[in-house]
Amino acid sequence: MDQICFHHDTVLSDVHMLLPNARHLMMRLNCVGQPVFISKFKILSDGERQGNNNAGRGLKEEEAEEGDNPREDGETKDTKDTRGKDGQEGGDGNTGQLLDEDGDLDVTHRPRQNPAEGGGREPACPIILKQSDPGLEQEEDLDDDVECFKDIIRIEHTMATPLEDVGKQVWRGACLLADFILSEPAMFRGATVLELGAGTGLTSIVTGTAAKTVYCTDVGEDLLSMCKRNVTLNQHMMEPAGGEVRVKQLDWLQHDLCTDADVEFGWTEEEVADMYDNTSFIVAADAVCYDDDLTDGLFRTLYRLCSTFPRTCTIFISIERRMNFTLRDMDVSCEAYDHFRHCLSQLQDLVDGRCSFRVEQLPSNFAQFLLYERIEQLELWKVTATPLPFDQARSDSGLVSS
Repeated sequence: MDQICFHHDTVLSDVHMLLPNARHLMMRLNCVGQPVFISKFKILSDGERQGNNNAGRGLKEEEAEEGDNPREDGETKDTKDTRGKDGQEGGDGNTGQLLDEDGDLDVTHRPRQNPAEGGGREPACPIILKQSDPGLEQEEDLDDDVECFKDIIRIEHTMATPLEDVGKQVWRGACLLADFILSEPAMFRGATVLELGAGTGLTSIVTGTAAKTVYCTDVGEDLLSMCKRNVTLNQHMMEPAGGEVRVKQLDWLQHDLCTDADVEFGWTEEEVADMYDNTSFIVAADAVCYDDDLTDGLFRTLYRLCSTFPRTCTIFISIERRMNFTLRDMDVSCEAYDHFRHCLSQLQDLVDGRCSFRVEQLPSNFAQFLLYERIEQLELWKVTATPLPFDQARSDSGLVSS
């Protein structure tokens, strides 16, 4: 592309803004001209989780504490410097003592520590961007000193995307869902799992550390290519358990699965049969529920799938309640979340002789394995779909055969 276009309606995930000590290395431009970054997500060990009580706190809380602690010069963060140039106190309201010789306000700045002396952030080293091409997409353009540790997940992603590209970012809902899976590895061990709206693939990669097969699905060739690259980057995470993550196209707004052999992320007939016959879990993170039409498509897809499965399927959905002030209500509301809850209720009340659904909210007090801000607005929902003994009624409700 010869020109990069920036949009005013861009959104940025809090994971990228508030992740403490994160290193977001800019790698290249993707095929649609968006800067691509790579970030490392460390899976904390038992000792690190017990010794790190700040794992889920945001930067705002840390800054609040800094304000209560004395600085090196004996002053707190909120202490006002009211001294004039002559060193006398200027608390009598005479601001003339704070003016320099030109009459401008003379502000005393806190001395900055030399980065070479230690104690500060690592210096940022910008990387010159180059236009992406198919050859670059297959290379691992990483620092020479970066090693593949078993507890490090490397994720390529974009930042500050338009709303239609939010799947290319990492969201807190994906981190919460990954935490749950890491805290319950025995539940997923040896299972076949389907992820809907996988985005960058973080949750699928974590699931692949325990499950036998993970169908990591989303829509959009550029997004799926990024997701596939992330799966390749983190193959070392899944090798010990023998798990396999397959990146596939699944559009909630389409009734059929793509089985075209010429489509890169299409399904083979064997994969379709395996997914329908063996899926025990469906997972989805909160970026799947920010738009009412997409939420409707998600629940229609869940119904079509689960009413065709020959076995009980457990669905885990993580979501973040996002507060917005609307002029229509002149109040703070969560319209997307409210619609999500409405769809959950409809699913639970559904009676059609094919499948029964039981909905429950799970507590979010399980262990935290990833560094992010686990806020109280994050929720995890469990839906248990049990097929009813009416095989003929279920025979025509699949995504493919219909």
